[in-house]
Amino acid sequence: MTAEPLLDVKNLALSVRTDEGVAQILDHVELSLPRGQILGVVGESGCGKSTLARAVLGIFPKAARIETGEIRFEGENLLSLSDAEMTRRVRGRRIGFIPQDPYLALNPVFSIGAQLGAALRFHAPQDSEAARRARLVNLLRRVQLPEPEACLERYPHQFSGGQRQRLMIAGALAAAPVLLIADEPTTALDVTTQLQILKLLKSLTQEFGVSMLFVTHDFGVVAQLCDATTVMYAGQTVETGPTAALLTDPRHPYTEALLACHPDRSPALSGIPGLVPSPLAPPPGCRFTPRCRHAVESCSQRRPRLVLDAPSHLVSCRLADARQASQQPQGATA
Repeated sequence: MTAEPLLDVKNLALSVRTDEGVAQILDHVELSLPRGQILGVVGESGCGKSTLARAVLGIFPKAARIETGEIRFEGENLLSLSDAEMTRRVRGRRIGFIPQDPYLALNPVFSIGAQLGAALRFHAPQDSEAARRARLVNLLRRVQLPEPEACLERYPHQFSGGQRQRLMIAGALAAAPVLLIADEPTTALDVTTQLQILKLLKSLTQEFGVSMLFVTHDFGVVAQLCDATTVMYAGQTVETGPTAALLTDPRHPYTEALLACHPDRSPALSGIPGLVPSPLAPPPGCRFTPRCRHAVESCSQRRPRLVLDAPSHLVSCRLADARQASQQPQGATA
């Protein structure tokens, strides 16, 4: 019997009404994160990765509308909860969040102790101030900040970029969540600091027994950190599977093209022609069709199903449909 995933997104569609029309930001997204694992979500800017992460937290864009789908966390559909219930029971308490830019996330006029302590006072009001302070000092020590006691009295501007991100990691872990959502937390850091943060995240998820949804555009980061990876394109899930298998044997043309853009895999860099389509007017059928070198006429006529193309490897592409059909015994019907 397969264990229920910690996080299971099913058929999620989200649109936003704008002055130019209705933008389809997420289009029937599928995603599954087992307990104890790190799942990477990869794609170009504008593919819906951050919107998906915020949807799990119940932080929706202005004028957003959930059209269909479920976001099941620990068996409960988060979309059925009110904003007050999400704040009291889920955000910060069961799901911690690590933002892309810690400097914008920290208030410059309050000390670190006041800001990180606020979450603990809200989620653990039964604890004494001394107990909450001791927990924060221990967390700052675990994220390898020097002089953790003194850090609580300092202000955001007194820390480097890498140190501020360590503060955000400590804050995300403060209320002992079971899931961390990290939205491109290393993008603004230099390469050396980025590697340190990735190693820290991996060790902390193991130490605290926390699962993680890691949003990034960098397959190099995915290779170092993630157990499994979901690839998104234009608001849709196009491929998902074990990271090692996805990196060595990509099954979707978009994944293949993304990997070809990475300098570690191709000395002669080749970009992907064209642009991610506007969510205001997405192309019919497979949305990658205008940029795909494998596209045929039928690709623009219908959207392919997300099918099992290899063990634990789901792909949404006519090529996967064709491979599946070729493996069926002659005369068999799907």
